[in-house]
Amino acid sequence: MITKLGQKFSDIFTKYMPSAYVFALLLTLLTGLLALLFTEVTPLAVLEAWYGGFWSLLAFGMQIALIVVTAFSIAQSPPVEKGINAIAVLIKTPKQVYFLVVLLGGLLSLISFGMIVVVAILARALAERIKGINYPFLIACVYFSMNGWVSGASSSIALLLNTPRNFLIQKGILTEMIPTTITLGSFMNLGMLLLFLVLGPLLFVALSPMAKARELNDLLKKGTTEHRVSIASEAASQKLPYRALSDRLNNAGWLQMVVAVLGMVYIVIHLAKKGFDLNFNIMIFLFLMLGLLFHKTPMRYAISMKRASQNISGIIFQFPFYAGIMGIMLSTGLGELVGQQLSDWATLRTFPFFAYLAGGMVNFAIPSAGGEFAVIGPSVLQAVQELAANAGLSNAETTAMMAKAAMAIAYGESLSNLLQPFYLLVVFPVMGMGVKIQARDVVGYLVIPFLVFFALQSLLVMYLPM
Repeated sequence: MITKLGQKFSDIFTKYMPSAYVFALLLTLLTGLLALLFTEVTPLAVLEAWYGGFWSLLAFGMQIALIVVTAFSIAQSPPVEKGINAIAVLIKTPKQVYFLVVLLGGLLSLISFGMIVVVAILARALAERIKGINYPFLIACVYFSMNGWVSGASSSIALLLNTPRNFLIQKGILTEMIPTTITLGSFMNLGMLLLFLVLGPLLFVALSPMAKARELNDLLKKGTTEHRVSIASEAASQKLPYRALSDRLNNAGWLQMVVAVLGMVYIVIHLAKKGFDLNFNIMIFLFLMLGLLFHKTPMRYAISMKRASQNISGIIFQFPFYAGIMGIMLSTGLGELVGQQLSDWATLRTFPFFAYLAGGMVNFAIPSAGGEFAVIGPSVLQAVQELAANAGLSNAETTAMMAKAAMAIAYGESLSNLLQPFYLLVVFPVMGMGVKIQARDVVGYLVIPFLVFFALQSLLVMYLPM
């Protein structure tokens, strides 16, 4: 029953959902129209906000592109290929693959959202080796697995609240930082973790398609093959037919090892000074250094990076369109208006749900947790303070309420990504390389998980204490 329902949603989305790029264009027009209807701005102001925001995600887009290609480069190295082969020996059925991908992705996402690339690499490698895997459904498993990141070590909203002189303190909304022991260490957050790590894998096993699988080999574009000349062989083929200094430098393992060792020394110093701080920059740097170590020579590493960079066009040209949408939401006040309206409807009992709802709704236009919280966070937290003051709550109780509202925004933002194809741009460079597949082939499989988790998360944010 549940499998047939999941397939039905998949068929509907395949028929009606456009590509991620077209989705961005439609959302651009819709956001601009809403800004004109519900805020006091002129059409020219909307255009200027759109253009001004267009460039605001360039750094983030470059980080995403680099984390994809550096991780994919590592995946092509001999040590990682051996490790994947060892896992493939133990995992023999499609359902075991689905379970492993969702569970492992959920665990790794607690370290960093960027670890989804590692999960995508493993999933594709298993799809190459194990028969009967429905490849679009496997991509859905990978995409779902990242959603627990807001409960983990890189949760941007929780980390922001614990940052000295953050913008909420500077605006006078907060008088002091809210420590992560109250947000990430709360009963509510631990409940969310259990939900993702226990129910998530079991749900996707239950949803696994029973019909004839659309395997990876069936979806490869004409003329594409998963098996091509090895990186080592390609590097050897580029040598001159006679001894040359250029070839000796291009294949000088010692040169690359010196740079890699220096990089790893810095990483050790960074972790010793700042603890388990795995932000995007240090992760990219780590992946770069590991790639140097695993590929051994400059020529081999350059070839691996060239291959890894072949499918990141979606990230490069689509991120600016979403940044433009974010610019409209920020500059016109539309995003703040949405947050304020939902906050006005909230009561002392229902405020966590409305914060959760606001996080999910605004995420469609601002698919960045930090950016979204900057837009709606202040109005939501101020509404919570008013509710607490009217109820005569203590400072500690008010702080707990604000922490709960902030984390509810984070949960809503993360879950709505299941229906917002923006972050599929991070998965597709790995899993979509050489494959005839679009967002519409994947998102339909995520509707039931979205509905199930929306219902359960709504109950958790309403009734679980901090």
